[in-house]
Amino acid sequence: MAKPFAVNDAEFNEKVVEAELPVLVDFWAEWCVPCKMISPIVDELAEEMDGVMDFAKVDVDSSPITAVTYGIRSIPALLIFKGGKPVEQIVGAVPKGQLRKKIEAALAG
Repeated sequence: MAKPFAVNDAEFNEKVVEAELPVLVDFWAEWCVPCKMISPIVDELAEEMDGVMDFAKVDVDSSPITAVTYGIRSIPALLIFKGGKPVEQIVGAVPKGQLRKKIEAALAG
């Protein structure tokens, strides 16, 4: 059973940029209500896509350097990394079906 893993500024390159599998990174904060709405969807997709894609969570309050580096201005923001580079960005709490379509398009592209 795959779960999203927490990643911070110090380990972001190792765990996301240098990852073998594509990685969806959920930029969130404890005080963000829409972040809490999308979190169970990200958890479900992490289980469903185990072995195809990894899922990570970055708390923007405790890891501000990573958020600034990737231009995160609004949360929740989901970035899909493939080959070490962000290839898709989804901002806001979106429905599971819409998120899955974006993921599948990014993986195919």
